[in-house]
Amino acid sequence: MSDVRLDKWLWAARFFKTRALAKKAIEGGKVHYNGGRAKTSKNVEIGALIRVPQGWDFWEVEVVALSDQRRGAPEARELYRETAESEARRAKEAENRRQANQAMQHPFKRPDKRQRRDIKRFMREQGGE
Repeated sequence: MSDVRLDKWLWAARFFKTRALAKKAIEGGKVHYNGGRAKTSKNVEIGALIRVPQGWDFWEVEVVALSDQRRGAPEARELYRETAESEARRAKEAENRRQANQAMQHPFKRPDKRQRRDIKRFMREQGGE
């Protein structure tokens, strides 16, 4: 296997559920190939560094193998190797998000009628100043 398009490789490596989503991310400038923006039809090379968005995080991976066929997740993980900096950054950001969520106090129940009236009264008073 010598020529694999970037969108096909991202789909085969299971970064995106469909090739259309991979294409949309590439064209939107979200995916970077060797530090720069790439086109959908860019041929992937072994050893290339690819930066891919995944939810709140960005993965920086090095291409280890090429494939244009989507296989199971264990086989897909063999197509790339995540950089150490990327792993450390993702772990740190996940910990920060976890701590931020713990700091927020979530109500145990919805406000009742009296509490809603108090909230509305408070909002009106704040807006009038």
